Amino acid sequence: MAPLIPPPLSLYVHLPWCVRKCPYCDFNSHEARTALPFDAYVEALLADLEFDLPLVWGRTVHSVFFGGGTPSLFPAEAIDRFLQGASSRLRFAPDVEITLETNPGTAEHGRFEGYRAAGVNRLSFGIQSFDDGCLQRLGRIHDSREAEAAVKQAQDAGFDDINLDLMFALPQQTPAMAETDVERAIALAPAHVSHYQLTLEPNTVFAVRTPEGLPDEDTAWTMQEACQARLAAAGYAQYEISAYARPGRQCAHNLNYWRFGDYLGIGAGAHGKLTLGSEQSILRRWKHKHPARYLATAGTAGAIGGDERIAPEQRPFEFMLNALRLREGFTLALFRARTGLDDEAIAAPLERAIARGWLAREDGERIRPTELGLRFANDAIALFL
Repeated sequence: MAPLIPPPLSLYVHLPWCVRKCPYCDFNSHEARTALPFDAYVEALLADLEFDLPLVWGRTVHSVFFGGGTPSLFPAEAIDRFLQGASSRLRFAPDVEITLETNPGTAEHGRFEGYRAAGVNRLSFGIQSFDDGCLQRLGRIHDSREAEAAVKQAQDAGFDDINLDLMFALPQQTPAMAETDVERAIALAPAHVSHYQLTLEPNTVFAVRTPEGLPDEDTAWTMQEACQARLAAAGYAQYEISAYARPGRQCAHNLNYWRFGDYLGIGAGAHGKLTLGSEQSILRRWKHKHPARYLATAGTAGAIGGDERIAPEQRPFEFMLNALRLREGFTLALFRARTGLDDEAIAAPLERAIARGWLAREDGERIRPTELGLRFANDAIALFL
């Protein structure tokens, strides 16, 4: 066994409410049917953080990510109060990346200035499509005009680190429509674009009632290739299966996930993964999903939905589940440091993946997915189960 070396640390904050649950969404999100308890939830988050602090004493936080739900339902004052409380309990890196997920349908004039003043320096807009018909079929609460206006408002407020989320292979979408979505995103000049295929996740409305007109796999692949080429031509390099960025504008928070870094998860339903150097183990911890139960128990052991140690035999798959999504792949030294395992633990499946043309070895040390391997990433990852 190699020694486990604690990797960079991120903080994930889950804000679980949204205006309306989308039919494709399997995240822990709950429709806001009454006035939201912003103050009480911030207090709960800080109590939750306080309870978990012993797991991360002395470590520096390199990124913070507010996910949901719809974090932009929360007023800037609530985000500011949380960040002040968190930065007094944790050491934030001087260049800490702080991302807030934003729904264009909840953007209000003046709120972006408030988020920026609070310390948020990156916004991620859930656009999904610029086609109003597609947006309606996806159950989104915004239209294309509101999407473009919200992004421009954020830019006017001083945000230059902006991600736009786009989905493809949507109900009744053609390849030309998918390319138009990408063209309209590029026209807004974001720093980053996430472009991923709609999937029918279990326990969603779409899984129960399949929408009409879903493109088949060949059409979806045609969409992906064409959109990828258009993004590349506009200066957005693909660095992960569904992530494209201008030079130097990759998402630090997500890169830490994909490099099997550590993250502390607080909030209803939040998941965390922490390397405990003192006991040479890797802990997964998650919090109870339902907001009412979370609010009642935050800051106590009662808020913990579960704790699980990742056994050594599980670590190769857990590592590859993330690392093989990256174009850069990984080094064997990183594998040893993040898993506490020697190279022999992955030698046999690694050779099988190389033989199938899914992975390539460079200089004996770096392992990268090939173009074929990126297309068949799930098959390559499954070899390490």
